[in-house]
Amino acid sequence: MSDLATPDSVRKLQTALHAKAKAEPEFRFYLLYDKVYRGDVLSHAYDRCKANGGAAGVDGQTFADVEASGVTGWLGELADELRTRTYRPQAVRRVFIPKPNSKKKRPLGIATIRDRVAQTAAMMVLEPIFEADLQPEQHAYRAGISALDAVGAVHRLLNTGHTAVVDADLRGYFDEIPHGPLMKSVARRVSDRHMLHLIKMWIEAPVEETDEGGNKRRTTRNRDEHRGIPQGSPISPLLSNLYMRRLVLWWKTSGTQQRLQAVIVNYADDLVICCRNTAEAAMQVLREVTKKLNLAVNEEKTRICRVPEGSFDFLGYTFGRCHSHKDGRAYLGTKPSRKSVKRICDAIRTDTGRHTLTRSAEQMVELLNWKLHGWANYFRLGPVTPAYLIADRHANYRLRQWLCRKHQVANKGIKRFPDQFLYDALGLTRLTRLTRDLPWAKA
Repeated sequence: MSDLATPDSVRKLQTALHAKAKAEPEFRFYLLYDKVYRGDVLSHAYDRCKANGGAAGVDGQTFADVEASGVTGWLGELADELRTRTYRPQAVRRVFIPKPNSKKKRPLGIATIRDRVAQTAAMMVLEPIFEADLQPEQHAYRAGISALDAVGAVHRLLNTGHTAVVDADLRGYFDEIPHGPLMKSVARRVSDRHMLHLIKMWIEAPVEETDEGGNKRRTTRNRDEHRGIPQGSPISPLLSNLYMRRLVLWWKTSGTQQRLQAVIVNYADDLVICCRNTAEAAMQVLREVTKKLNLAVNEEKTRICRVPEGSFDFLGYTFGRCHSHKDGRAYLGTKPSRKSVKRICDAIRTDTGRHTLTRSAEQMVELLNWKLHGWANYFRLGPVTPAYLIADRHANYRLRQWLCRKHQVANKGIKRFPDQFLYDALGLTRLTRLTRDLPWAKA
């Protein structure tokens, strides 16, 4: 999500929508569609999409193409199509990206820039309304809330006795969301039929894939099976949150949370249930409620963990027994998971490959520092020093190896490129130094 400042006129609209939704939980909004093609809304939607970047969709149009043709005219044409209701979304281009630490690949849908802008505009209108309804247990895709808040919530639950944990995984959540119940969730707040039709067109859009031979094939699985939302489209996070709300809200209003003393913590399609010795019962109820929601628990990846005897990973962190570096005292805490440490090391390895030798040393160090700081900015909870030390050593080793290749140095380059040169002359970041005065890193 970009950090672009929202124009005052758009912010005023969003504030009014949110206030109305918050004040009247049963109110249904009936005049929303005309807000989507407002000039200020579409313009800001375009700026956000451009800031987020991304590849071209099935039409091959890039942001450079739009800029060359004139953004104002391009946005005007899109506004006219929306206003006259002649707008029709194009197919979503499907690509497959590697899953972290896995040989499997995750499908990603790339909508055209035109469709991304229209979806972002709609999301800017709808998000303030549904934000008023989302549950505090839901942490993904929400302003002012992050994955670290979800990590903190789990940590607090563990330290208040909820140490029997259902480490849950929902099978293909985005691909399995049923359209009928999803649209009912939207219609509970939105009675504007043109807005509802717009959303339905997006979730039913065909998917275009290119095989190894370069042949393109279009499928209409979502429309034919009435389920699934395209991962990667701007509107998808809001819709996924909206459907997950059904599960989280039912868990509380049915009395399950209180009866089993079992609390859900959710981030996108990831969730854990922290319980007081009732994990088996909670897992069974989860199976039953997901079935009612036309979803399914991935039995292979879902398990029960008891802390501190065992540990589990959630959002890149390992939760379990930690030890104080001062006195060796054991406590329940968090630390970057092994997979997360491997992920930063793999990223550094890729960035220092032979294909990057055309960069200058300064450019390489700038890239590595950006990557290291970004990783450490997220992995900053609990005893992080051991993980930082591994990342530091790997960055040091790979940069020296890269310099040897670049300057055709035959040996390991320790004398030619000593640590002092890497850190003081080139300015390579040393993460372990960042922890020196930070209490969270010493915990």
